[in-house]
Amino acid sequence: MPPTAEVYIQATGTDPSLRAQAAVEETHQHLLERLAALTEPHEDSGSAFTEQLHRLLTATDQTLYAAASGAAETRLLVRALRTAAGTISRHADSLTASTDSAERADATRTLAGMLTVHLDMERAVLLPALLALPGVDLPALVGDFTTVLKGGRLEDPAVVDVREIPHGRRHPRIFTRFARLAAGESFVLVNNHDPKPLRREFEATHPGRFTWEYVESGPEQWQVRITRVADDA
Repeated sequence: MPPTAEVYIQATGTDPSLRAQAAVEETHQHLLERLAALTEPHEDSGSAFTEQLHRLLTATDQTLYAAASGAAETRLLVRALRTAAGTISRHADSLTASTDSAERADATRTLAGMLTVHLDMERAVLLPALLALPGVDLPALVGDFTTVLKGGRLEDPAVVDVREIPHGRRHPRIFTRFARLAAGESFVLVNNHDPKPLRREFEATHPGRFTWEYVESGPEQWQVRITRVADDA
């Protein structure tokens, strides 16, 4: 007998998408509480918080941002969020390096304000936008997000064959895979048509950050090696 499908009522507490959003929001709240505790006298220099923040930013970039980066509706939003995340990361590093208690207190308050606004944007704008994008499986994305946050590694296949994936789900899968590439790393995309529209999306989303090499060009199968280029290349 086949397994019974999960039954839930949409837009209620049993909805997997709502549970996924709640899991992200809970993570955000915990991080903000850790940041607030840095003002307590017994706290360390903030290195543990900074490490946790970097893990959160990495997990978000490799999953939620990656899936949204390939869609026209969310491309500019992701670009703005990534820019803000970089600023927050650098500010957190300077907080860790601070030895003056007054400077550290000021830096903590500034970082708290920046991070609160940033996480509110993710909660109020990014997550609902992901839910509205065709082909995006938010519970699966949040599952990957949690894995990275806990220090785990996601499956990184060398070949991404999208021929059996419904069209609406292909691009989120591809952009999520690209986000996990280190500079110089690549994967091979296999498709049943020339993925020229995908290349235009990459050029709009990651200009100068990738190379595109045809390994096979039809007539029934196309293979493209997509390589991530270093930021300063």
